[in-house]
Amino acid sequence: MDLPCGAMLRATPGPPVCLSTPRLRLRAALFSSPRVQGPPTFGFLLDIDGVLVRGHSIIPAAREAFRRLVSPQGQLRVPVVFVTNAGNMLQHSRARELSALLGFQVEPDQVILAHSPMKLFSQHHERRLLVSGQGPLVENARALGFKHVVTVDELRAAFPVLDMVDLERRPKTTPLPRNDFPAIEGVLLLGEPVRWETSLQLIMDVLLSDGNPGTSLASAPYPHLPVLASNVDLLWMAEAKMPRFGHGTFLLCLEAIYRKVTGRELRYEGLTGKPSILTYRYAEDLLRRQAARRGWAAPIRNLYAVGDNPMSDVYGANLFHRYLQRGREGAEEGKPRPLAAQSCVSILVCTGVYRPPGPGSPGPAQGGEEPPFHGHRDFGLSPGLMEASHVVSDVHEAVRLVFQKEGWALE
Repeated sequence: MDLPCGAMLRATPGPPVCLSTPRLRLRAALFSSPRVQGPPTFGFLLDIDGVLVRGHSIIPAAREAFRRLVSPQGQLRVPVVFVTNAGNMLQHSRARELSALLGFQVEPDQVILAHSPMKLFSQHHERRLLVSGQGPLVENARALGFKHVVTVDELRAAFPVLDMVDLERRPKTTPLPRNDFPAIEGVLLLGEPVRWETSLQLIMDVLLSDGNPGTSLASAPYPHLPVLASNVDLLWMAEAKMPRFGHGTFLLCLEAIYRKVTGRELRYEGLTGKPSILTYRYAEDLLRRQAARRGWAAPIRNLYAVGDNPMSDVYGANLFHRYLQRGREGAEEGKPRPLAAQSCVSILVCTGVYRPPGPGSPGPAQGGEEPPFHGHRDFGLSPGLMEASHVVSDVHEAVRLVFQKEGWALE
């Protein structure tokens, strides 16, 4: 057992022994009997940006963490899934990138993108949807099961007079109106787009025209067409010193415009990505499948969610923990619940969005004002859910903490 100098070991009754010299550490190793490690009954839900990487650079602590998580044979010692609110890439591409950075084979089904749970929204898979975002949009949408999608660029090409903010992109002549464009039946928001003004305008056109942006209605239809969205993160952490705008900021703009124009609230048929319970249920199912493939018969009872964002990672893990606790109460009353997990512990790291208060940090706001709420309006402010069970420096320390809690050897 490799403990830091000054660590305390209580092997027998009596005062603790300080392993502060090589001789004492050697004696402790000689007289300690090796433990036989049983199958894991816990698993990890690891965020990516701000926990394992910053931009395209790996955080050094991530390498140390996976030296403990991966066996000498290159196999994970416990079930692990990577749960990110990003979505502007393909699942297998993210898995390949993580494999190169972490030094072991990450399978695509270990990676949960913000929109991955949309595979469950089969009632919308046959609809003709306007899709917004960037990257391999159509490939991602089809991988989720959506068979008929129209991109913002395709809609703009069909109706060029809709996009008028950028003077350079305005049509030089007025095109003939089109009446052969099939109606759009919903909106699919997979991630932040590049040209926000174009996407905001055309999404509004679709909603206000009931899917026929070349026409005009006397009043905006309400309820409006179905809207599905993934990733409500207001901010995220890249290489810059301060957080960057996330898709939640784009959604905030869309909601504010819709409310200002119509006097009504924009409603979502589904919101996926952290902190939604659906995303954590989806992750738990993948952990159980992963354990079954490895032949680990013991049920996965404890989940440990490691992230850097109090609003998405901590809030989501605590929300799911509360859901699990209520499920256990229901099971005790005879109501069936298929999930096996009993707890979801939130662990907050200090390598991303969250920064612990330092000596020079400003004190509490005058008049007892609460800090601004960065979460999405549909999740509501619940301050207790943003308090992490544990706050650690980095993901390596998080893994060490979990192994100690579960009685696993720190190999």
